Amino acid sequence: MDTELRETEALGKRLDWKPAAAPGRQRLAGRYAEVVPVDPGRHAHDLFEASHGAGGDPAIWNYLGYGPFADEASFTTWLAERAASTDPLFFAILDRATGQALGMASYLRIVPADGVIEIGHIWLAPALQRTRLATEAIFLMARHAFETLGNRRFEWKCNALNAPSRRAAIRFGFTFEGVFRQHMIVKGRNRDTAWYAMIDRDWPAIREAFEAWLDPGNFDADGRQRRPLAAREAAGASPL
Repeated sequence: MDTELRETEALGKRLDWKPAAAPGRQRLAGRYAEVVPVDPGRHAHDLFEASHGAGGDPAIWNYLGYGPFADEASFTTWLAERAASTDPLFFAILDRATGQALGMASYLRIVPADGVIEIGHIWLAPALQRTRLATEAIFLMARHAFETLGNRRFEWKCNALNAPSRRAAIRFGFTFEGVFRQHMIVKGRNRDTAWYAMIDRDWPAIREAFEAWLDPGNFDADGRQRRPLAAREAAGASPL
């Protein structure tokens, strides 16, 4: 093999590629959940009550760079700043049955030229955690990232100490790619960051696993799942 051919192979196969679209402030609707652009006028009170009220949990904020908030006014000010941002682009997660906002997520580190987008700034009020709504919200954002926007890579990053987030990433079909040591300083503390991702060739099987899990027939009369979400296995990993 001559030097030129080796160099060509090392560069990899040339892609038939066009840049992804940038996300906009679209509403993403599912059977149980809606993911909508965050609006302080519509969502601030619900989000504050769900996270800081009687049913809230301060631990929501342990691994985020903000929160908890002293009062609803300061939370609303913060939310207005988030609503004005385009990267991160923030969304509220709503219970479709009630219209109540119970959590947030965002697209961030958006690089259409490379077809890369991340989901982050995820926080779920206790009423949203471990529900069909929460799982469907992640599915809606992943589906939009791949199928509507045309991305090649969908990323999930979290504090390496955040065990619930790491379990969630695996459950949703993301592949663990490593830990970036001393990656950030958050609230005066070191953050090693665990990196996860799924890529476009993983997505069809992961989508099928999500759809099977979200089907109403997968839940009994009390709302308990009959079969666990198998997105990890769909992505080619061994079962947990």
